[in-house]
Amino acid sequence: MNIAGGDFGCAIDGTCTTSSTQLPLSTLGGGDGAGQMQHFVTDDQMNIFRIPVSWQFLTNNVLGATLDSTNLGKYDQVMQACLNTGAYCAIDIHNFGRWNGEIIGQSSTVTDDMFVSLWTQLATKYASQSKVLFGIMNEPHDLDIATWAATCQKVVTAIRNAGASTQMILLPGNNFASAGTFVSNGSGAALIAITNPDGTTTNLILDVHKYLDVDNSGTHAECTTDNIADAFALVADFLRTNSRQALVSETGAGSSASCFTDFCAQNAYLNSNSDVFLGYIAWAAGSFATSYVLSLTPTKTNGQYVDNALASQCVIAPWLNSTNTASSAAGAVATASPTTTRTSIMTRTTTASVFTGTSSVQSIITNSNRTATIGIAAATGAIASTTNGTVKASATATSTSSFTGEAHRISTGSSLVVVGLLAGLLM
Repeated sequence: MNIAGGDFGCAIDGTCTTSSTQLPLSTLGGGDGAGQMQHFVTDDQMNIFRIPVSWQFLTNNVLGATLDSTNLGKYDQVMQACLNTGAYCAIDIHNFGRWNGEIIGQSSTVTDDMFVSLWTQLATKYASQSKVLFGIMNEPHDLDIATWAATCQKVVTAIRNAGASTQMILLPGNNFASAGTFVSNGSGAALIAITNPDGTTTNLILDVHKYLDVDNSGTHAECTTDNIADAFALVADFLRTNSRQALVSETGAGSSASCFTDFCAQNAYLNSNSDVFLGYIAWAAGSFATSYVLSLTPTKTNGQYVDNALASQCVIAPWLNSTNTASSAAGAVATASPTTTRTSIMTRTTTASVFTGTSSVQSIITNSNRTATIGIAAATGAIASTTNGTVKASATATSTSSFTGEAHRISTGSSLVVVGLLAGLLM
């Protein structure tokens, strides 16, 4: 799940109003991200959370500056709440490849060096945390992919040189990191050329997103596709051909009958192709109101969190079903030596036929155990407006002041409990 809120106030042009930031901790005035994450780990066996934040918030609106100690300290409280659950925790810079309208590395105003400085500081801080993932950027769009890949290469080199030598780094492509165009627009080809300083691609994971509604915006209650034939099957073929792996760090659906069919089918497909898809992180829960169109927000009754039907049936069940299948098949291949296995909180055994290539996720391999990673992020509110990107943020209005949610959603409300949740699984 995505534990959102740090992204609130951000638009798809990379402008972020930091006064709208609502970090998902009740102690910081946001939602109960800590309690929700613990529920998802303890009750649902989830093991990854994506925690968005804006570049502006981390530097207190000063481009290229040293990280603001106060704001970084607040963000770190969310990260520590995540790490305390034992889960994997993905940092997500939620700026759409930009700072205040200027594309990173493709303008004279926002240089690669400024972006590298941001990531050098973050990597230095979390270098000793093996369960921290570095999500370079949320949903870049409308940029030159070759130049963007060169920017990402500089960031990867900086992260590794800062001492974060084994953690996963997530590499997003163009067109809002869409799985539907990942191959056709050249994102895949450009990103797989990125290497670690030693020339390897170990733990360099491709980062893709996909929604299921008519315009792939994540703003409609109805689903029109299961994303298999026209998106994920194409990505899977590309990944196998190039011996690489991807993480679906954002995907979500409404609770209509069409979505119960399509979202469940999509996630079952991702689980059945876990040799190349490390997992999925669903959008969204946390401080999102349960009336939010893509809500996966659990309700709390008598001190206990309870998942909604969509989360139970389409996010959690496909994952748990895949673990049962893997476990039942394990006995028949007890003497096999799979080339790769992924450790999981659920610690289930996998078969040798699952993946015969060389895994790029070396840091979480243990013998023949496969790890599941389920992620969560939080945010609050009610949908506002959209342009052609991913419009998923919302807010509960209690006043008439302006609020910009994730992507370019505008809503009214200053009294917001913002805990956006991405529900995800790292297989």
